[in-house]
Amino acid sequence: KLAEHVDATRPADVAALSASTLADGRTVAETVDSESARIGEKIVVNRIGVLDGQVAVYMHRKDPQLPPQVGVAVQYTGKSDEAGNADARGVAMQIAAMRPKWLTRDEVPAEVVESERRIAEQTAREEGKPEQALSKIIEGRVGAFFKDFVLLEQPSVTDQKKTVKKVLEEAGITVTRFVRFEVGQA
Repeated sequence: KLAEHVDATRPADVAALSASTLADGRTVAETVDSESARIGEKIVVNRIGVLDGQVAVYMHRKDPQLPPQVGVAVQYTGKSDEAGNADARGVAMQIAAMRPKWLTRDEVPAEVVESERRIAEQTAREEGKPEQALSKIIEGRVGAFFKDFVLLEQPSVTDQKKTVKKVLEEAGITVTRFVRFEVGQA
């Protein structure tokens, strides 16, 4: 019900969503509170994501006895046939497992990159690395950070010898956005 409402109204943020009115006349906030009381579990809407165009979805169960705990939606262009959708769904599975925060290196905030550089430099100095090697060591550690948190730079879980970017290029798919939700995640 909420997903359909978000799709229809395209709220700017969680506050706008919470204040919006559903077909039954109640606000989203009232509905969430009511459902939370009804089932006896605290329900909080912390984030929303609105994607357009072709979207592949993957829902991951951490325990087969429970509902899915992780949900990923990937907005993409390119192949839309069954094989293309399977490749996009594979990237959604990668996102569920590897938890990237950004799609490309350019999306990483400058202050995050600067912080990683400072940490890498401080660590290298504490390890007693030679001054002339510091710049290469710092760049290597920042590069490793990008491989951990930037989707297109991660090694593919299906082929560790290729990056996600390379796998997508070979499949004729371009990922334009993604959202990853996990139960309990802020």
